[in-house]
Amino acid sequence: MDDSRAPVLRASDAERERTAEALRHAAGDGRLTIEELDERLSSVYKAQTRAELERLVADIAVPGAPAAPLAPERRVPVRRGEGGARWIVAIMGGGDRKGRWRLAPRATVLNVMGGSDLELDHVELSDERSELRVYAIMGGANIRVPEGMNVEVSEFAFMGGNEIDIGDSRPDPGGPVLRVRLFSLMGGTDVKRGRGEEHGPRHRLHR
Repeated sequence: MDDSRAPVLRASDAERERTAEALRHAAGDGRLTIEELDERLSSVYKAQTRAELERLVADIAVPGAPAAPLAPERRVPVRRGEGGARWIVAIMGGGDRKGRWRLAPRATVLNVMGGSDLELDHVELSDERSELRVYAIMGGANIRVPEGMNVEVSEFAFMGGNEIDIGDSRPDPGGPVLRVRLFSLMGGTDVKRGRGEEHGPRHRLHR
């Protein structure tokens, strides 16, 4: 295989923050000087690709060491208690959730000959372990998850298909987890990480 044709993976904000945290730990352990730390931190926030970040920690990485968790202020917020969306139903229509909204610990999205756009950039979870079940019957959904959210996806599709592009499923060790369960019949659901201005078609038949 020609490596020159391999795609260049772009770095996310969460990956930059984890790299910066690893460098700070290394400086605290005496493996970097203060001058080296300042220089590398400057390079971290200018980095555009994962390869650039990997080079910055290649000589200080400890094999087998767990990734640094996100800082609390950057972690997906969790507020235990009642309330939150439990059902999002789109029957021959649409059901959108954007901006700031709250998700119940167990929620169901039902799309029948229609579709939903769910953006989780500013979602508030009501439990450390939440589950989102998405049914697409001759329809579909677009789900956008933020960079720092831990997301576990399982999926089933018959005469349709799901597209999953979330990269690292556990970018925040110790953080809350959203389990997404996809069931598609003659339709499909996209689950992607990061912000996106454009969405694919909500209502899908055969993919």
